[in-house]
Amino acid sequence: MDRAVLGWLNFAVLIISSIAFSALYVLSVRPAHLERKIGERAYKRCGQYRMIAMIPMMLASFNYVVYHWYPLPIDPLPARFPWPYAVSVALAALIGIPALTVMLWGVRDAGEEALAPDKSHTMYGGIYEKIRHPQALGEAPLWLVFALLVNSPFLAIFSLLYLPVWYWWSVEEENDLLLRYGQAYADYRARTGMFFPKQRGAA
Repeated sequence: MDRAVLGWLNFAVLIISSIAFSALYVLSVRPAHLERKIGERAYKRCGQYRMIAMIPMMLASFNYVVYHWYPLPIDPLPARFPWPYAVSVALAALIGIPALTVMLWGVRDAGEEALAPDKSHTMYGGIYEKIRHPQALGEAPLWLVFALLVNSPFLAIFSLLYLPVWYWWSVEEENDLLLRYGQAYADYRARTGMFFPKQRGAA
């Protein structure tokens, strides 16, 4: 098959995969809203959405790798960054190590809720006492890390499109947590920064 055709096919799958995991994940963070429609089984359903969302997310990661060999034929950007690959790796480590650390810290402190929502789960502690969305803060930059590792300027720019997606997830999750925990979550949100710690005394 022609390389140009493969490039377009890979990019089309990347777009479809990105839309799929974005939609599925946002469904997974709305168990309290869904509970109003289908009862307590909503939490299990949302856990299923989250697990299924991992499939297109992994596929999108694979598309990043494939793009290295099959870029879009009309790509207006250079095929590779204008510096040695070692620089890309160093930048990837500079961004990826702290991002992965924050993400894993958030996963640890969220406990089982990181994989599937649980109605009996209490509000989080640990890093969540400093910021409300450590997992989103850590995960979102990892797409840029992937782009650097496959040495693609186009994918580096494309990765920026995921930032509003992660913000959207965070907002939807907060709306659901507010419904789930009520005033306790409203008070928590008032004193805790969304992605960065609030300065002491800040509103």
